[in-house]
Amino acid sequence: MAEIKQITTEELRHLDGQEGMILQGCGGDLQEWVDGINGLLTEAGILLDGSRFESVSVFQHQELTNLLFPFDGVKLDVGKLAMWRLQTHGQFGGTWLSDYVPNQLGGFTQEQQRQKPKMELLGQDGNIFGILGRASRLLKEAGQKGQADEMFRRVTSSGSYAEALHIISEYVDTELSSHTPPSKSHQKKKGRSAYER
Repeated sequence: MAEIKQITTEELRHLDGQEGMILQGCGGDLQEWVDGINGLLTEAGILLDGSRFESVSVFQHQELTNLLFPFDGVKLDVGKLAMWRLQTHGQFGGTWLSDYVPNQLGGFTQEQQRQKPKMELLGQDGNIFGILGRASRLLKEAGQKGQADEMFRRVTSSGSYAEALHIISEYVDTELSSHTPPSKSHQKKKGRSAYER
C-alpha cells in the first residue's frame, strides 16, 4: 500500500529541482485515488517494469485536495505520461510540479541556492564517484543532508558523466553552476568534457 503523507504548500516550494505530477481536486478516499492512478498508468504502459508510485504527498490549496506523485525512484515513460496528462486534464487537472509551484504558489524558495558550498572541479581526477563524495561531504558539513541524499540519488540514476556533473553543480557551487548544460551538437564539436581524463 502506498504511503500518503500530508505536506504544506510551503514544503512544496522547497522542492526546487524535483519533478512530479500534481492531480487537482482529489475528493474522497485518497488511497483509492493512488491505487486507481497506479492502475491506469500501468495499463497505459506509462509505469514500467512493475514500478508504482509508492510515496505520494497530499496538500490543500484554494479549497482543493491535491495529490503530488513524485517521479523520484519511479520508472516511467515520460513522453506517454505527458500525452496522458494532456488527454485527461479536464478530468484530473494534471500539471507538472515545476509548472504548478511558479503559477499557483509564487515560485520556489531560493534559500538553498544562497547556501551552496563551493567546490572546484578543475584539477579533480575524472572519477565521478570521487567528485560526488566530496560534494556530499560539503553539503553534510553545511547541514544539508537531505540535499546530499537527493543529489546522490539523481547522480546515480543520471545518463552520462556530463549530466552527473551538471546535477552536482546544482547542489554545490562549481565552475559549471552558472552554465546551462551544453547542447548535444555543441558536445559533439568539443569532444570529451574538459573534466574527463
